[in-house]
Amino acid sequence: MEGVRRCVAWLARVGPVVLVPTLAGILGPAVAGAAQAFTTVHVSVPASNRAAPFNRTRSLAVPAGWTVEVWARVASARFAAWTPQHDLLVSVPSSGKVVELIPGANPAAVPRKRVILSGLTQPQGLAFDTLGGRVVLYVAESDKLDRFVWRSSGTVGARTVLVSGLPDANADGAPAHRLKEVVVAADHTVYVDIGSSTNVNTVDPTAKPPRAVVMAYQPNGKGRVFATGVRNGDGLSFDPDGNLWTAVNERDAIAYPFRTTTGRYARSFGKVITSYVNNHPPDELVKLTPGRNVGWPYCNPDPDVTPGSPTSALTYADLTFDRDAQTNPTGTRLNCATLAPIERGIPAHSAPLGFHFLEGSTLPAPWSDGAIVAAHGSWDRTPPRAPAVLWFPWEAGAQTLGDQVNLVTGFQAANGTRWGRPVDAVPGPDGALYVTDDTAGAVYRIVPSTS
Repeated sequence: MEGVRRCVAWLARVGPVVLVPTLAGILGPAVAGAAQAFTTVHVSVPASNRAAPFNRTRSLAVPAGWTVEVWARVASARFAAWTPQHDLLVSVPSSGKVVELIPGANPAAVPRKRVILSGLTQPQGLAFDTLGGRVVLYVAESDKLDRFVWRSSGTVGARTVLVSGLPDANADGAPAHRLKEVVVAADHTVYVDIGSSTNVNTVDPTAKPPRAVVMAYQPNGKGRVFATGVRNGDGLSFDPDGNLWTAVNERDAIAYPFRTTTGRYARSFGKVITSYVNNHPPDELVKLTPGRNVGWPYCNPDPDVTPGSPTSALTYADLTFDRDAQTNPTGTRLNCATLAPIERGIPAHSAPLGFHFLEGSTLPAPWSDGAIVAAHGSWDRTPPRAPAVLWFPWEAGAQTLGDQVNLVTGFQAANGTRWGRPVDAVPGPDGALYVTDDTAGAVYRIVPSTS
């Protein structure tokens, strides 16, 4: 009965919803009307791509009429970007490479593959721009930002290290949130996320060079801090109005932040409780403005309709903050009430990575009127949060993102084991969606139904 009461309370707050059948209980709500039906399909695998984990039949849940194929195999594939020649670049941080996938006349056929960059330090983010009449490719290494001349032949030319000395280790010298994303605005400003050095500490807000920030760089390399309190904003994208957003991986092992004397969490202030950690704090999709503070490490967004209640319904729009019990128990380090609410939350420990607004893409409606997020899934939740590709409708009137739709699911078995984990999802020039998977070592070509 407790579950029924929570469901009724949630419905009363947010209105009618539909749950995606596969893994809906783990992944959360999906907006009604955006997807009429979902179905489970076998992943099509060409003979040359059938090495493990595709040496057995794999299935994914997608909107009815969609198809999924293993288009290419790229070990440890991370972020992706289309070249002006309509080839797909895929970063491989673990081997220091950027791989180019070259489609044939039949876009469904296995592409040709070649390494165009090697010897880099943990490269992840990729972005193109045009400067002075020539195309350039930005590559975010873990410790520097590079700019390469991009030739009309579809190859790289001269390299410029635009920014060096980017932080990629914690105070002990150990790697910490090393991987970085890069995007370029219409005015040629280059934005790079720099993750925190640890799960939670009070050093990063004043560190030099700064951590837990999004930096803005001019084409000459001159930079400034654009936003702070961004624990690990791996995803960066511009909305239809030109505003920069980030997808944030929030902290782990959060301590219970309320001083309650009754109920299940009585006298639990400052304690780490698995049932609370499972849903707190939510990950985030945040619209950034110059100087915005997203709260970490002093303030955490709260999805509870009744904050602190173990039976509270959850909501993920316009989230306000609680004081962090470990770093800001009295609110003297930062007044959380002064922070702008988080525009859109994602269930805790989803681990959002690749993030792209889809306006102007060739995906069919309604999918082109929203944003796509690759959720890598949790490492510290019981039960684990499943990997998935998520979609959020763009609410043009409110200039924000609507409720989550679980677009592609099925990478995780009921016992929590996984055969795949999506990292990035980019729309292709052929109307398909291309999804990288660093666990399966694959790039999927997902073809929507146009009916």
